[in-house]
Amino acid sequence: MNKTIILLCTLLLITSAAQAQTYPSKPIRFVVPSSAGGGNDYLARLFGARITENWGQQVLVDLRPGAAGILGSEIVAKAPPDGHTILIVATGYGLNPSLYSKLPYDTIEDFARINLLAFSPNVLVVHPSLPVKSTKELIALAKSRPGELNYASSGAGTGGHLSIELLKHMAGSINMVHVPYKGAGDATTAVVSGQVHLLMTAPGAAIPFVKAGRLRALAVGSAKRVKALPDVPTVAEAALPGYDVDGYYGILAPGKTPRPIVDRLYAEFDRILKLPDVNQQMEARGFDPVSYTPEQFTEHVKKEMQKWPPVFKAAGIKVNN
Repeated sequence: MNKTIILLCTLLLITSAAQAQTYPSKPIRFVVPSSAGGGNDYLARLFGARITENWGQQVLVDLRPGAAGILGSEIVAKAPPDGHTILIVATGYGLNPSLYSKLPYDTIEDFARINLLAFSPNVLVVHPSLPVKSTKELIALAKSRPGELNYASSGAGTGGHLSIELLKHMAGSINMVHVPYKGAGDATTAVVSGQVHLLMTAPGAAIPFVKAGRLRALAVGSAKRVKALPDVPTVAEAALPGYDVDGYYGILAPGKTPRPIVDRLYAEFDRILKLPDVNQQMEARGFDPVSYTPEQFTEHVKKEMQKWPPVFKAAGIKVNN
């Protein structure tokens, strides 16, 4: 029996190694579970172009927005585990298990984590017509006009949604109306056009509009300021000591993807992250580039899954499907 098991394991290793040697053998589908214009979309196109240059296989960015990233994630969870379908996720990937009673996949088991690419705090931005220039002024206005201000997000349960809900809770349960969209691009456009008053979103989505004067940046959600917006204070500095929400972006593949392919994907994203021009472009958009191994990425997600449920419970934040 033991000899049979050893033989099967050996055959599996040989098969996986052979697959890795011929990988990729066709175009790679890069699923973005959000709408165009957000941080996920920007990073997928930035890295996808570099992968195409190096590997000679086209990377096809496939936008699949909706349900806080769950729709696009389900596609990848159920895709063939051969490395030709990959996914980029943001903070909501690790938050959804605490917010939704049922998910169509297992957050850990149904995905192979490849590389955590970057950290990126959300930026609190408002339409220029809103008469506030600081977080304190926004809180004061919201308290004076309960239920009259509305805020956009990439969807219920996303990092942007929960960032505002935590701000509301820490500010004394102020009342603002949530307007969910299918992605950061759509949500940001809604605020730029004046349909919605404010949002917290990734710097990559907001900074171009801030620089053009079409949005006003009030604060960033992390514990430290963002290099791309050095004059914009943190929420903790400006109004709410202790406030700290730092988002992240990472790459996933289907759960049973062979380890040699996982390793090759990790190495490719790590290579691209080390290119000086890529680093510069990412930092200009408010991303803090990193490169976590699959094991480090998994550990980070598990910690996030343990960290946030008590916070959500204390703040009364619930999303049920």
